[in-house]
Amino acid sequence: MKIIAISGSEIPSIVANSIQTMKAVHALALLGHDVTLIVPMGVEQHYQSEWSELSQLYGLKKEFVIEFLPSASRRLFFFSAIRRAKKLSPDLIYVWPLQSAVLGLFLNLPVILEMHDLPTGRIGPLWFRYFRDSKGTKRITSITKALKQSLVQQYGEQLNDIETVIAPNGVELERFKNLPDKTTARWQAGLPEKKTVICTGHLYAGRGVDLFIKLAQAFADKDVQFVWVGGNESEISWWQKKAESVSNVIFTGFIPNNDLPLYQAAADILLMPYEKNIGISSGKGHSSQVSSPMKMFEYLASGRPIISSDFPVFHEVLNSGNAVFCPAEQVDAWEKAISDLLNDPDRQQKLSDQALLDAEKYTWTERAKKILTNFPK
Repeated sequence: MKIIAISGSEIPSIVANSIQTMKAVHALALLGHDVTLIVPMGVEQHYQSEWSELSQLYGLKKEFVIEFLPSASRRLFFFSAIRRAKKLSPDLIYVWPLQSAVLGLFLNLPVILEMHDLPTGRIGPLWFRYFRDSKGTKRITSITKALKQSLVQQYGEQLNDIETVIAPNGVELERFKNLPDKTTARWQAGLPEKKTVICTGHLYAGRGVDLFIKLAQAFADKDVQFVWVGGNESEISWWQKKAESVSNVIFTGFIPNNDLPLYQAAADILLMPYEKNIGISSGKGHSSQVSSPMKMFEYLASGRPIISSDFPVFHEVLNSGNAVFCPAEQVDAWEKAISDLLNDPDRQQKLSDQALLDAEKYTWTERAKKILTNFPK
């Protein structure tokens, strides 16, 4: 099948929406489809990124076509991208931007709209209502059940007439095969050899960095190191200054996605210390209610014990067999959970074993198969 994907994400980039776009499109290509991804060309972008660079940055192996489309503005990009897609005579349009989804239906193209949050701003809800009410062959992919429920609550029961596939984010299991043991992983990653608590991801507001630093302080005299893997230079600089009196905190800065499994394997415990209001790369959204963090699936695949903020949406994937839950932002509860787990090797092993089993259900390719099944009908 010839699939044209349209995303407003910047490529290349280290932000989550860019990584998720590339992973999702890569999975379509792995299934053997003829895939072209259309993305905006930045104002200063006068080059096509080499696949070797992209594959390392995003952790990919199957090459697909990426078209960088010049546009006077982001708003105009959504229109010009659909015009370009139409010229390519696709069997399917796979889109993230609402505007492109609506315009695709107007052009009589089959459309799959992937949604990660409720429509935002003054215009977003209007475009979604256009999509809801427009005729055509269409399907919604929602990353969580919670998001679908929120969409129905906000936009009416008629949404039940639009086929919606619940498709959480995923993981490439092959990248997590044959990982070294914790000691070897720490050595290969250049980390000191001691008990290690790790969190991977960006340092946006709401990701729990304050809690992370407070926890490190609590374990400073117990020979436990806390390592945050990810973040850009300005974020790292700011948090390093804030944590300068805490001797057992390490901020590695950005690590290419291809190398991330090694760092996750270096952990005794992996943290998801999200706060009640989680920032995202766009600065907007309802992430703590409807999100499906990519790190959650990587954590499962790494086979290391997980401690997570106790949000209902996370229970769609995590459970008491593969994770420990703590109330968001309650330092004492997190400190106790970490201490108890570090001192209970049997519990660590049980969590790790179950995590590895559960990860098998969440591959990117199985996700893509589920999204495409019987579409168009």
